[in-house]
Amino acid sequence: MPTLAIPGFVNAHCHAFQRLMRGRAPGGDFWAWRDGMIAIAESLTVDEIRREYVHVYRELCANGYTAVGEFHYLGLEEARAAAAAADEAGVELVCLFACYLRGGSARFRQESVADYLRQLESLRAGGVRVGVAPHSVRACPPDALAELGRYAADNDLPLHVHADEQPREIEECLAETGKRPIELLYDRGCLGPHSTVVHATHADGHELDLLAEAGARICACPTTEANLGDGFLPVARVCHREIGICIGSDSNARIDPLEELRELEGIARRQTGTRGVISVDSLLSFGSDEGAAALGLESVPDAVVDLDDPQLRGVASDGLYDALVFSCSGTVLRKTCDQ
Repeated sequence: MPTLAIPGFVNAHCHAFQRLMRGRAPGGDFWAWRDGMIAIAESLTVDEIRREYVHVYRELCANGYTAVGEFHYLGLEEARAAAAAADEAGVELVCLFACYLRGGSARFRQESVADYLRQLESLRAGGVRVGVAPHSVRACPPDALAELGRYAADNDLPLHVHADEQPREIEECLAETGKRPIELLYDRGCLGPHSTVVHATHADGHELDLLAEAGARICACPTTEANLGDGFLPVARVCHREIGICIGSDSNARIDPLEELRELEGIARRQTGTRGVISVDSLLSFGSDEGAAALGLESVPDAVVDLDDPQLRGVASDGLYDALVFSCSGTVLRKTCDQ
């Protein structure tokens, strides 16, 4: 079987447990979906998380993802279970351990920033690669954001945070602080080259300028953003500002890095009325290099393209990468992780 090794894809934003929501949340808006998500999150045991995450991580491997940033807010022992599941599945994992100080579920929350950092440091001491992850401006008050930003910078750790996903989130942040979410993150020292803002779907021009100035990245999750009715990332304006983009499977409604990349270019085409807004080389870099950098990984294992797959039948060698991105599903990428 002829194959081609390519840089492995990096899933920079994953909530593995949300794969269990397939078929369970057919209607309503984001906030109705969130209620259902919280109910599932509250129901899972540590053993169930350990078992289910192996299946999800094997699906990632089977579709060309060789590293994952698990944005985790289900508890400390559950984080250890996720790390063990990744090890069993053979996927490289960075636990983006979430700080959640208000709202959501009691299961998500820590008592204080100090309590959160104690838990994070216990994961690091146990050999789990971690990133600092203030869940959102909803979950972390402004003073906590400042403390978390300092800790991430002082310890050279990646910092990931949801921001500007939904209009209501922006309205509530403006009402509390007088600033939009990305403005608040910038003001509180949470944006820098080590930072990744997840979604930024409704970021305005000023917020995009702040991201560019800080050297921060955006993690786009187009299949989830479509599934949840989040809206469209202003892809063309992000690229114009040379803001780095990586991808994530997020809620895992779909697990397919090629579909995430294809959607980014598709959104940019719809927004500009032109084709080829993002080069294939850039899209592949979004899927691998930018994701690895967002997670603080120097390298990730390769993925393998099955050149005999029917999806590539008749494709000339000089059109292979274009066909891969725009005409194939992730099943063309053969398993590279240990099973």
